[in-house]
Amino acid sequence: MKNKKTIIITSVLCMLPEILSVILYKRLPEQIPVHWNSAGEINGYLPKAMAAFGMPFVFLLLNFLASIRLLYDPRWRGQSRALRVIGIWMVPLISLVMIPATLLMSLGVKFPIMSFSFYLTGIVLIITGNYLPKSRRNYVMGVRLPWTLDNPDNWNKTNRLAGHMMVAGGLLLLVSGYLHLTAAFHGVSVLIFIVVLIVVIPTIYSFALYKKEQDTGKL
Repeated sequence: MKNKKTIIITSVLCMLPEILSVILYKRLPEQIPVHWNSAGEINGYLPKAMAAFGMPFVFLLLNFLASIRLLYDPRWRGQSRALRVIGIWMVPLISLVMIPATLLMSLGVKFPIMSFSFYLTGIVLIITGNYLPKSRRNYVMGVRLPWTLDNPDNWNKTNRLAGHMMVAGGLLLLVSGYLHLTAAFHGVSVLIFIVVLIVVIPTIYSFALYKKEQDTGKL
């Protein structure tokens, strides 16, 4: 019952921007900017009907999928309580902030979308990185690989490394957002670069631990 109530509340929050969409609809341009490149330039649009009324349903679907995975994980006791809360409420928060910001920007309201994205992602990474090493094996959060799920020592070491990298990456994003340094290495987004490193390096490290254990067992 508690899980169902949480899903209902978060779903309602995801749909609240529909109210603003109804209020602003006649004033919105026919094409709404919804995507920006690493330089902060608009490179993606949606028809206003899709942007105003379709985007909340996209967040609704994302919220439903995220909530089902988090709330009905057979190993939910292994989840960090703090990360569980963040995971449940993150999608509704983004919906409540980003959809109104997108609609208002289409009407000429100034909003530092790139800096805000960097700040939000940086804060989430820092918080996640602090709590990630405290998560025990589960099927939703953490570095979930065949080797980490099979071996608690591999899980702990890999997620500890990933946590440190998330904190470092989050701090770098905060600095980049403040200095408006959104691109690095020939235009590649700083955000994408950091995310790739956070994914790739712990994966390689985890596999190396697994191979070391296998080789040791053969001796």
